Amino acid sequence: MSATWGLVGATFTASFVEFVEALTIVLAMGLTRGWRSTLAGVAAAAVALAAFTAVAGYAIATWVPRSALQLAIGTLLLIFGLQWLRKAVLRSAGLKSLHDEDEEFREQTRVAAAFADERRLGLDWLPFVVSFKGVFLEGAEVVFIVITFGLNANNVPAAAGAAAAAGVLVVLLGLLAHRPLARVPENTLKYAVGLVLATYGTFWSVEGLGIFRPGAASLAWPGGDWALLVLLAAWLLVSRALVALLPSPAPAAV
Repeated sequence: MSATWGLVGATFTASFVEFVEALTIVLAMGLTRGWRSTLAGVAAAAVALAAFTAVAGYAIATWVPRSALQLAIGTLLLIFGLQWLRKAVLRSAGLKSLHDEDEEFREQTRVAAAFADERRLGLDWLPFVVSFKGVFLEGAEVVFIVITFGLNANNVPAAAGAAAAAGVLVVLLGLLAHRPLARVPENTLKYAVGLVLATYGTFWSVEGLGIFRPGAASLAWPGGDWALLVLLAAWLLVSRALVALLPSPAPAAV
């Protein structure tokens, strides 16, 4: 049960962050250039994501041995997690600016307002393409998270349900606010997601090393799933140590 709740929490948090970024793009295009073309781009991205999910999920589940799946996906999650952690550590140390959804919204709005109205297939092409690209790229990361977490934990429905719940919540909050979700502690969430991805990535990649032994059976961690808590604590300590050790930014010249 603890493993299931960990899976749900990790998938929900990671998906929530991706959906917030997609919402910012969609709102900027819709409020600036109109909702018809913007929502058409969102719908096209949803169809493309459904096809991508079906093909990728079937291929991974059918053709890849479990230990090889754990090694490959664990390694990818570890890489992604360390990238997220690196940015979080730099932000915490003051060496990288915090991500600001309001500023991102203003930038997207400036881009939308600067381009002339170009019609194709009866649609304003800029909001269609930008919305499609934003939703598809952010959605592809959600699909990757759902497939990897779900298959490795043998519980794809729980992972998919958590991601869907995150998507519904972001959409509802966006409809109520009619603006980017700038008050959401996105940078803190990204830090947490980086820790979770690095934790699961380490856990599964080590299990997947069993592909190299006779029988190709997955390795087992001492304590089973409880090892995840130890790994999470270890990555948190390492990241906080790096924040403390990094040099403070030089004060701005007056």
